[in-house]
Amino acid sequence: MSEIKNLNPECIWRNFDALTQVPRPSGHLEKVQHMLLEFAARVGVEAFKDAAGNIVMRKPASPGMENRKGIILQAHMDMVPQKSNDSNHNFETDPIQTYIDGEWVKAKGTTLGADNGIGVAAIMSVMEDKTLVHGPVEGLITADEETGMFGANDLPEGELNGDILLNLDSETWGKFVIGSAGGVDITATLDYKEVETDKEDAAVKVVIKGLKGGHSGLEINEGRGNANKLMARFVHEAIAEYGARLATWHGGNMRNAIPFECSTVLTLPKENVEALKEDVAEWCALFNNEYRTIEENIQFFAEDVDAPATQVPEEIQDNLLDAIYGCHNGVLRMIPVFPSVVETSSNLAIIDIEGGHAYFKLLARSSRESMRDYIAATLESTFSMAGMKVEMSGEYGGWDPNTDSEILHLLEKNYRELFNEEAIEQVDHAGLECSVILGKYPHLDVVSLGPTMRSPHTTTERCLISTVAPFWELLKKTMAEAPVK
Repeated sequence: MSEIKNLNPECIWRNFDALTQVPRPSGHLEKVQHMLLEFAARVGVEAFKDAAGNIVMRKPASPGMENRKGIILQAHMDMVPQKSNDSNHNFETDPIQTYIDGEWVKAKGTTLGADNGIGVAAIMSVMEDKTLVHGPVEGLITADEETGMFGANDLPEGELNGDILLNLDSETWGKFVIGSAGGVDITATLDYKEVETDKEDAAVKVVIKGLKGGHSGLEINEGRGNANKLMARFVHEAIAEYGARLATWHGGNMRNAIPFECSTVLTLPKENVEALKEDVAEWCALFNNEYRTIEENIQFFAEDVDAPATQVPEEIQDNLLDAIYGCHNGVLRMIPVFPSVVETSSNLAIIDIEGGHAYFKLLARSSRESMRDYIAATLESTFSMAGMKVEMSGEYGGWDPNTDSEILHLLEKNYRELFNEEAIEQVDHAGLECSVILGKYPHLDVVSLGPTMRSPHTTTERCLISTVAPFWELLKKTMAEAPVK
């Protein structure tokens, strides 16, 4: 677990290693907040926790740099808690177990938390280093970004003093993000009265797993399987062909992660169980064939379980299944002027049906406000036709690109000088906190950057070691050359 502390640059990897030892899943941030405040006190910089649960650190300018524009370095402290089926990891109590696999840093059976722990580690490294040259620097480490950007949304106005915001939450080195999509959470619920299961019926648990999952912004355009949508296809046939009834459904656990597993409990006449199991094997082969160039090993199987006492009423079951079938999932449209970038999408992230309550959670994204409203209305209509109550929450706007940005041009110049190549300007479909912070501090000049990471929000999350050192060099050089006020 301590191997990564020997990597270059030592300061970032040492601080990231320290973060991996402190539990910090979204919604459970007390320990990491305490750790960050203790760190700031130890290295001698001003720090406080604001009313939104964000940690703010402040470091005065180096001698002779007092006339430079203030730079805010921003990252989020929480991480997505995903783990493999065979992992006993408790995200609220256990440290992340990291290891080096060739060119990458990974975690054993869980998300790594480099999203956005590497950004937090970079802020810590700036705050502790007495040799750096820089103007006034603030560190803004936000709370609960992954579950709704709550820290950024509740960021008090007038709290920050800087003129430039460098968001450290991008995930491809050499690309500077200058715009991102907005989004809105859609929650659909329905309460129903359960009915008794036929005492002569048997029950099976049908499971799909082994899908890649992934980030619903960064990887929504890769055509990966959505466990909830795939399960709906089989359940529809099980009802029509084998007289099955739905008892429970559990798929997905994060609104911004493509669901990689799902399980349902179905009841059905005993004489149909074997035929259904044979059909499961055929569907498994079909799914693997359909996704053969995208997914590596989709597992789809059924196992006998005790019959539950109750199940979903037939009409409610059919309505819910229609809603799952009918709701849009995946890319809706690409940006017309940037045809390689997704403009609008939705992710059917979570489905929980059990005990008289149905709960669906989706995240719809778009870089165009009118299209975000359109996809949200489409989803609301779909669920409303099934009799569900639909609520919108956590709405945030897109971040409009500014190609004339002063800090962007400085970053591009420094990148060229350091690495003898041109950086790429990019607009991301993933939602970044920049748009929310700009809504409160519209004067800020904003760019997002970071080292290369892949498969965030999954158990295969990894950080490319060779990109962290150049990221650190660029950050140091850009702070040393901060524009004059």
